[in-house]
Amino acid sequence: MHHKVLIPLYDAEVAPRFDLASEAVIVTLDQQRKKLEEKLVVLPQVSAEKLCHLILTEGVTTVICCGIEEEYYQYLVWKRIEVFDSIIGMWEEALKRYANAKLSPGDIVDHTTDQGGNQ
Repeated sequence: MHHKVLIPLYDAEVAPRFDLASEAVIVTLDQQRKKLEEKLVVLPQVSAEKLCHLILTEGVTTVICCGIEEEYYQYLVWKRIEVFDSIIGMWEEALKRYANAKLSPGDIVDHTTDQGGNQ
């Protein structure tokens, strides 16, 4: 089974707010969590509802984000989407940690912190 991971972006970082992200990256990982495909999606307008719709239509299984309102968090969990929230830092490092099963909600990630957990 492939995993699809969506990360709302602000430049090279995880967007500070889910509802204000204007772009996101969707990464497809294989069963061993190796990257198969990466695509950047630019949203026509910022909207948490449109981002949730994109997550569902793209078949995303995991969302890595920073600030997300409880309403959208609960909706995604209800739809059986795994949500890692309160992630701060570089999106590629967050994805690496996820792929290595070392990502936890609340982690601060950058290129100098290669251990799992809060820094």
